[in-house]
Amino acid sequence: MGDSDVEDTMETPGLPVEVVVYILSFLHASDRKEASLVCHSWYSASQDPRFQKNITFRFPASASSLELIRGLGRKPRCNLIISQLDGFSISRSLLLEVGLCLGPKLESLALPGSSITEASLLALLPRLTSLRRLDLRGLDSLFMSGAFLQGGVRSALCGLEELDLSDLRYLSDLTFNRLTGCTPRLRRLSLAGCHIAFEFDPYRGCPVGAVEDSSALLSLRNLRRLLMEQKSTLVALDLSRTSITPESLRTVAQVQGLFLEELILHGCKELTNYSVEVLVKHQPSLLKLDISGCTELTSRSVEAIARGLKSLTHLSLSRDWRITEKGLSDLLLLPSLRSLDLSECLHINGTEMVKGLKGSDAARRQLETLNLRSCTYIRVVFFLAQLLGDTLCELDLTSCSNVTDLSVCAVATYLQKLVVLRLGWCKEVTDWGLLGMVQRAKCEPDEETVRITGPRFTRTFGNMGFFKPPCLPFEERPKLVTPNDLEQFRVQAGASLLALSRLQELDLSACSKLTDSSITQVMRFPDLHHLSLSMLPEITDDSLVSTARHCRSLTSLALSHCPGISDRGVAQAAPYLPRLQHLYLSCCNNITDRSLLLLVQHCKRLRTLDISRCNNISAAAVDLLQTRLPFLENLHYKFIGGADLSLTL
Repeated sequence: MGDSDVEDTMETPGLPVEVVVYILSFLHASDRKEASLVCHSWYSASQDPRFQKNITFRFPASASSLELIRGLGRKPRCNLIISQLDGFSISRSLLLEVGLCLGPKLESLALPGSSITEASLLALLPRLTSLRRLDLRGLDSLFMSGAFLQGGVRSALCGLEELDLSDLRYLSDLTFNRLTGCTPRLRRLSLAGCHIAFEFDPYRGCPVGAVEDSSALLSLRNLRRLLMEQKSTLVALDLSRTSITPESLRTVAQVQGLFLEELILHGCKELTNYSVEVLVKHQPSLLKLDISGCTELTSRSVEAIARGLKSLTHLSLSRDWRITEKGLSDLLLLPSLRSLDLSECLHINGTEMVKGLKGSDAARRQLETLNLRSCTYIRVVFFLAQLLGDTLCELDLTSCSNVTDLSVCAVATYLQKLVVLRLGWCKEVTDWGLLGMVQRAKCEPDEETVRITGPRFTRTFGNMGFFKPPCLPFEERPKLVTPNDLEQFRVQAGASLLALSRLQELDLSACSKLTDSSITQVMRFPDLHHLSLSMLPEITDDSLVSTARHCRSLTSLALSHCPGISDRGVAQAAPYLPRLQHLYLSCCNNITDRSLLLLVQHCKRLRTLDISRCNNISAAAVDLLQTRLPFLENLHYKFIGGADLSLTL
């Protein structure tokens, strides 16, 4: 006994750090983060430089963040997103600590949702000698006075490559020139949502330099001047949600020597087909183009893009409602196209897409992302799956009402490299589709259906001949899955959702015919991070528990409007979900205070929790939750405890 006790207390020899690093290299980032908590040597291995590329740390401004920043000072390089900064002492101390501990190591800085003073930022910038990306979106407090950067920090910003000035209400020619005058190597510029005077010239034709820069507005002339000065380095421009006109876009596109690779024009409603044709003619080197939400565009623009942008890799046409099938076959012949977004293009049915894919082996080898959300006429999912099986990693079929069980089986059979699959609001999908047993789902017609050979009349209006309204397909209840069917599913491997072993995101929300029969059998994805099962009225705690046991990498789980979810399910599932960061349980009336206590105990990393309209949760439990979960940022608890909604406006 004594010898065995000695052996038990002896430490096993540790693996060399190089071996641990090699083992960790095979893990996903989230798994590597969990492995780093095992012991000190594994943590040291997880900090190897090969794992530290492009890692961004995000946290709100608070007193506890000071220690975090000091700890980050040991890293060779760092990217920060600090939110909720203001003009108080805590925020000033935080920015001072960033400058002292991370100054020469900080490569990217973003300050969303903040209202810092100009003095605080000017005190920080000179210390950030390695800064490559600066995000000032929405920081109106810096530009209201018009004196921003009047003192100058040219040496600190000379290496800046990416500058985001989105949604700045008070940006003017004066402050814009001061800022961009410090950035001679700028490669990416965002002015999305800024007020730019495209149709009005405040200088009335005066040459540049003849009058002082305007302190009231940002002009097209000034933007063109910047493009001419930095045409040798600038490759990406974002003018989304601005009032840019076709003539203004032509002015931008025709800048001599400017060769853009990425242009984002999302929500620019003034653009026409002519402006796209001019753009394609003068900027043929574009690799990424976003013209989503440009509602005046038609298929003529698609044809121009297919003819002129032979190197295009990413294209977004989302919400361009006038686009039809015309031109899509030529578009899919582009050999380098990797991402195509056609969401909410209501006139597309997919036939020309299939034609284009059949005519281009190169397109089939490249296309990785396809978004068909709300394309209600799409009926060719089966053929698309066959043609895109080699490369497609992300597929969005949300609200495609013609997606059926056969479509799901085709996806599971041919698209086994999928990482993201969204089938929300596909109301024709049933348990049989997820289980890959479509043939057995066909029900025998009942006797009444067989006898009826003609139209059915009602007696409501006597002999006037009014027809009874037809039953909509998604209102019909599918044949139930029996235990014998499940036994056959376990014995015979079919084209079930289990074939998609690489899934990291799955959306089945509002597929109202799904039940525990399929969810408990197919939710077995070890790498799944995001799952939505909201608005599935037939699922119960069994689905929640089974999902938690077999999908332990989940960071986001949506179960809103699932009346069958109760405290019992949360009690059994919570211990298996230590990584959970976002949980949505709104309108789950069987959830009580007990569930909140279980979340406090097992899900300590929660950042977002939605328990709104949960009638059996008390305000006291919510207060306790807020004090016990340190990372909780977003808590939605409207109308809890059975609040009377009729009293609200």
